[in-house]
Amino acid sequence: MPSKPSLPKGTRDFPAGEMIKRDYIFDTIKQVFRLYGYKPIETPAMENLSTLLGKYGEEGDRLLFRILNSGDFLSVVSEEELMSREPGRLSSLICGKGLRYDLTVPFARYVVQHRDEIVFPFKRYQIQPVWRADRPQKGRYREFFQCDVDVIGSDSLLNEYELIRIIDDVFTRLGIESVIKINNRKILSGIAEYIGEADRITDITVTIDKLGKIGIEAIKEELKSKGISRAAVEKLEPVMKLTGNTGVKLSELERILSGYETGMNGISELRTLFGYVEASPLESDTEFDLTLARGLDYYTGAIIEVKSKKVNIGSICGGGRYDNLTGVFGMEGVSGVGISFGADRIYDVLNQLNLFTNIKSAGTQVLIVNFGDNEIKYGLKISDMLKKMEVRSELYPEPVRLKKQLSYADSNKIPYIIIAGEEEIKNNTVSVKIMSSGEQKRISLDELKKFAVKEFINRI
Repeated sequence: MPSKPSLPKGTRDFPAGEMIKRDYIFDTIKQVFRLYGYKPIETPAMENLSTLLGKYGEEGDRLLFRILNSGDFLSVVSEEELMSREPGRLSSLICGKGLRYDLTVPFARYVVQHRDEIVFPFKRYQIQPVWRADRPQKGRYREFFQCDVDVIGSDSLLNEYELIRIIDDVFTRLGIESVIKINNRKILSGIAEYIGEADRITDITVTIDKLGKIGIEAIKEELKSKGISRAAVEKLEPVMKLTGNTGVKLSELERILSGYETGMNGISELRTLFGYVEASPLESDTEFDLTLARGLDYYTGAIIEVKSKKVNIGSICGGGRYDNLTGVFGMEGVSGVGISFGADRIYDVLNQLNLFTNIKSAGTQVLIVNFGDNEIKYGLKISDMLKKMEVRSELYPEPVRLKKQLSYADSNKIPYIIIAGEEEIKNNTVSVKIMSSGEQKRISLDELKKFAVKEFINRI
């Protein structure tokens, strides 16, 4: 008995209607990336585990999809190791590759491998799927697309500002009202020093990043459970509760962190960045969010996260500055900054807000009816003429009943039908049927060209 077809959890098929909408998102994002001078690259779906492990923190490592080695992968495992049933140890023996978790680490690997071919600063964009062994839920999938844009080889804060402008341009074009939240990991490092837990910065940032989801009391308990002292947690709480506008918060932080150089550097960078934003206002809202931590270990400076104002779905874009990522591949001293647009969540936002209504259809515009062998050549001639005019057309493949061909056009939302039977061929004409109204008119082939410009090209 054949098995019932199914998909792995957290993955999806995309029918034509959805793909038209997804292409609209990708095309909009690409247009903005290119507008700012970024160039496309691609990297393989799988990377060596040595490339991926240790770059995303403990949680990220746990969510990596590992790929079994080819052939007899158990030949390298002893009976004792097999019986130990230690997943981490066993996977390191039988898996040498993994599906990429994001596009940033593969990009860093790419930069190091191609350093002699790259002119710095190097501005690239990359739109490809990534995979995470996460628990599927609303807005979170195991396979999803990221749309990354990065500039590497420059320390200038103008790069952060340019990425914020890109965010604003993309979401303005898509019609999504958004809030761009900005913080700086150096400020968080300064706070960790201030509370006396400088060596626990990773535990602190990973926990703080959950503040919006679980609240301050749960954050305090989680920090204590991770070994952060009660005194440090009590010292941290008022800092996390700072209120006021960006200027007020930064001034208060300057007072608190005045003796901590790293934290003061982060404050200075944010003042500069917000100064650029104020000089050229955005359509999107921007705010300094001290609780924004973003859990990935490789961020070292500015961190950015974007949320929709009208749909509660989590982050729809995020990123930040990373100073040390290429260093783990043997290329020290190269700083980069980048952001990633979550195409799948953006799709869900546009869908919920009904913002796909103005997308032009990418489907067939004209169906040419097939009456049989004698009429096919004439139909092909018409089809070729329309395609040269960039009109999307198709000739129905079989000479079946007209009713069935019209039903096909109706089901596929094809707005125009061209009928060319013996009478039309004899007079070098066609009959055009407008499906929306049922109106039908006979015109010459020369008139068809003018009709195509007016109806097919300008309206669809």
